[in-house]
Amino acid sequence: MSKLSHIDDKGQARMVDVSDKAVTDRRAVAEGFIRMQPETLALVEAGEAKKGDVIGAARIAGIMAAKKTHELIPLCHPLAITKATIEFEISKSPPGIHVLSEVKVAGPTGVEMEALTGVSVACLTLYDMLKAADKTMTIEDIRLVEKTGGKSGTFKAPARPKGR
Repeated sequence: MSKLSHIDDKGQARMVDVSDKAVTDRRAVAEGFIRMQPETLALVEAGEAKKGDVIGAARIAGIMAAKKTHELIPLCHPLAITKATIEFEISKSPPGIHVLSEVKVAGPTGVEMEALTGVSVACLTLYDMLKAADKTMTIEDIRLVEKTGGKSGTFKAPARPKGR
C-alpha cells in the first residue's frame, strides 16, 4: 500500500500541496442505492410523496453537496467543478432507487470525494423526503465506480451486483 497523502512525516493530518501538480481533465462517477418498501417506491413513481418532487429535490441537493465537498470533508481542496450531475434509476427488485453522480473538473486534484459526497447527499435527501412513509429505508453500497485523469490514471470498479 502506498503512503497516505494526507498524513505528514510526524503522523499528523495535512492538506496535500497540489501547487506543483499539472492541471488535467479529471472525472469521477459514484453510485449508491436507497432500498425502500414497494409502497414507498410507488409514491415516488406516482409523484404522490407528501413533500413533493423527491427526485428533483435530491438532484439539486446532490449537485450542491458536490460543489461544497471542501466545506464538509476537512482536507479536500475547493475546486472549480465544471460538471456535476445526479441521475436516478428506479429498481423494482429490490425496490428502491439507484443514484449515480458524475463530477468533472480541470484541475490539479481529482473529484472522487465530490462524486461520493453528491451521491451520499442525494440518497440522504431521498430518505428525508420519504421518511414519513417509510422509516425502514436503508442507504447501501455507496462507492466509487470510475475515475479518470491525474497521476494514478484510470480506475474502474467491478460491475455492481445483479439486481441493483
